[in-house]
Amino acid sequence: MAYSFPLLLTDDPPAAPCPLRLAAEAEAALVLQLQQGSETAFRTLVERYQDRIYRTVLALLRSPEEAEDVAQEVFVEVYQTVARFRSEASLSTWLYRLATSRALKSLRKARAQKRFAYFTSLLGFDNAVLHEKPDHAHPLALLEGQQQLRLLLEHVARLPPQQQVAFTLRHEQELSYEEIAAVLSTSVPAVESLLFRARQTLRKHLPSPFRHV
Repeated sequence: MAYSFPLLLTDDPPAAPCPLRLAAEAEAALVLQLQQGSETAFRTLVERYQDRIYRTVLALLRSPEEAEDVAQEVFVEVYQTVARFRSEASLSTWLYRLATSRALKSLRKARAQKRFAYFTSLLGFDNAVLHEKPDHAHPLALLEGQQQLRLLLEHVARLPPQQQVAFTLRHEQELSYEEIAAVLSTSVPAVESLLFRARQTLRKHLPSPFRHV
């Protein structure tokens, strides 16, 4: 995975474009096939992007079950609305936009209703006590530095939504600043600002070795 220590919180240059991104011609052909109702094209889309979309949503929601549901909803929405896709953004950008939008909507719903105690306590809403999340709640927890990763994810989850999404897309999905800007419908300088503020907040609240990088 992209997370590493202690370089995680250092300012870095924009990443290279995502290697899984389709070439423009191939993407256009896939979109056309999707719009024509091709089940083969839809399977190709799911096979290519399902893992990245799931992991993006999981990094935001931190619940495998909820992330799986949201990821499935994303592809259902694609299937239902691809006829209206006009390629103003790339296909991958559209997918990330749908995924992050649905994940944040799920978080807002959990917070507003106040009855999803697991999420409110896990994410620290309303000054709730933070609970240690189970080891299986994110694939990164299986790596070395398990406690550090768990602590990092808990603090990332407390960032403001836009910072949380930008940080996740940058470090979990290794998207470039330009790609993140497209997903968030904002500018590259705005993304740089979001990431700078996110790193500053994490440096402030995380213990060593994070704090002194």
